[in-house]
Amino acid sequence: MNTNPPTPAEVKILANVPVTRVLALGRWTDAALPEKRGAVMPFEARETMALMLAGKIDQWFARSDGEGAVFLMNVTDPAEAHALLEALPLGQAGMMTFELIPIGPLWPLGLLGRDG
Repeated sequence: MNTNPPTPAEVKILANVPVTRVLALGRWTDAALPEKRGAVMPFEARETMALMLAGKIDQWFARSDGEGAVFLMNVTDPAEAHALLEALPLGQAGMMTFELIPIGPLWPLGLLGRDG
């Protein structure tokens, strides 16, 4: 087991991890007035379920602060995630916007395979 800290070159190589998912942090917009959401939500739920069944959404959550939804998406390109989310009823109605965060394996795990 190597107990030496990684060299700068190792850190640069290890930190270049592949994108394996996109984390989508949803937030209601000003257009998402509570009295308008109810009419859209049955369609949103149906279309979101269709994305899950198609393998594009792996997990979904409600934000505990009530500000929207969080999706763990099975896509590697934020542009694809954006297109899928904008096509949902809340996206089409301009009621929800998403911060998209490309994610991948923890790069420090690569240190476990270092020699010597």
